[in-house]
Amino acid sequence: MKQRIIGLTGGIGTGKSTVSDYLNQVYQVPVLDADQYARDAVRQGSPILRLIQQRYGDEILQDGCLNRSRLGEIIFNNPSEKQWLEQQIHPYVRQRIETELSQLKAKIVLVVIPLLFEAKMTALVTEIWVVACSPQQQLRRVMQRDGLSEKEARSRIQSQMSLPEKMARADVVLDNETTVTHLQQQIDQKMRQSSIPDVADP
Repeated sequence: MKQRIIGLTGGIGTGKSTVSDYLNQVYQVPVLDADQYARDAVRQGSPILRLIQQRYGDEILQDGCLNRSRLGEIIFNNPSEKQWLEQQIHPYVRQRIETELSQLKAKIVLVVIPLLFEAKMTALVTEIWVVACSPQQQLRRVMQRDGLSEKEARSRIQSQMSLPEKMARADVVLDNETTVTHLQQQIDQKMRQSSIPDVADP
């Protein structure tokens, strides 16, 4: 039977981690996390971190590690620099995902890729799930979670493809506007509708 590879995406702060944690804990679905691979790409001593240091100078480092706050100030205010950075990181992330997928034998795999569309990685998955909420809710969550000002949060949200555009391209849209329970009920429904017959109810 063909492996089912769910690509989970959405905007920053919409609830991707809540969905992935639930699928992993309740349905034992293996999770591949593009954000984790992106962090690995710029780990201390990595070739990509050296390229970043060459481009932005030693101030981009903090105790030998990437100063993410400083990098964020640069790329979220300069689209061309953001594009340069993504050109360094995305190929690494894609290769890691492809390698992991080739080794996993699970019937269902979840791949969490916040920039699924922007990084042109849709070919890696067999279906696309988007978790969404209202713009007001998203802004509040990003400000609260990351301790950002409204201006900083908006710049991060606006640096990504808009949620309506992602929703239009999705096979499944999960509404995370209200409660976690409501979100989990939607996930349960989609898993029951699975074409794979031995997916058990939680």
